[in-house]
Parts: sequence; C-alpha cells; structure tokens
Amino acid sequence: MASARTRQLQEKLKGSKDPEIIMMNILEVFKESEFIPDVGSYYTFIYLPKTDEITYDEHPLVAVTAVERWGFKGINFHWGESRNYTWIEVVGKMHTIHKSEIDYLRSLPYAKFVTK
Repeated sequence: MASARTRQLQEKLKGSKDPEIIMMNILEVFKESEFIPDVGSYYTFIYLPKTDEITYDEHPLVAVTAVERWGFKGINFHWGESRNYTWIEVVGKMHTIHKSEIDYLRSLPYAKFVTK
C-alpha cells in the first residue's frame, strides 16, 4: 500500500526520468532525516567522495548494516552491493525511507553514477 509520501512524490514526478529532478523531489517530500543512521534502517542522501578516479553513486539508496567511527556501511540498492560511506562525504542529512516505501524508491531511476 502506498504511503502519503510516495503518493505525493509520484504526483510531483509525473513520469520524470531525470535523476537530478527525481532526487530533488525525493529530498523535498521525504523531509524526515537524521545525521547518524540506525542499523537496519533505510536512507537516501547526497554523497560526494573526495577520492579521485573512482565511480560512485551521488544519490545512494541504502539499507544501513553497520555504523562506525569513520562512517557507515550499507547495501546500496542501485549498486546491488555493500558500500562504505564516510561521514564527511555525506552532504547534509540522511533522509529516512520507511520499510513500506522502499520498493517504490527502488523503482525510481534516480541513481547517479559519476566517475571522478
């Protein structure tokens, strides 16, 4: 069953396929956020690593699997694998995605793979 937030997002997107527009609207609708994630919870956020010559997802959608002093680990649904994220490279807050909303967010084409 769709949540009020997923219905609101669907209405705003109207079929958009642009990852930037989709992410901007996700951040606008999914305002519930945290600086430190909880293990077992889902989040999306903007990520800008400092490391050169890597490919990364600027708009990760993750299930957090561990929280460490340096950052956290999470399964990135866009990559389909576990990734590490350092605190300093997370831009702003992490936006909470409820379990009932994860399938809808996974269906959206907002992954933004960038090679730096």
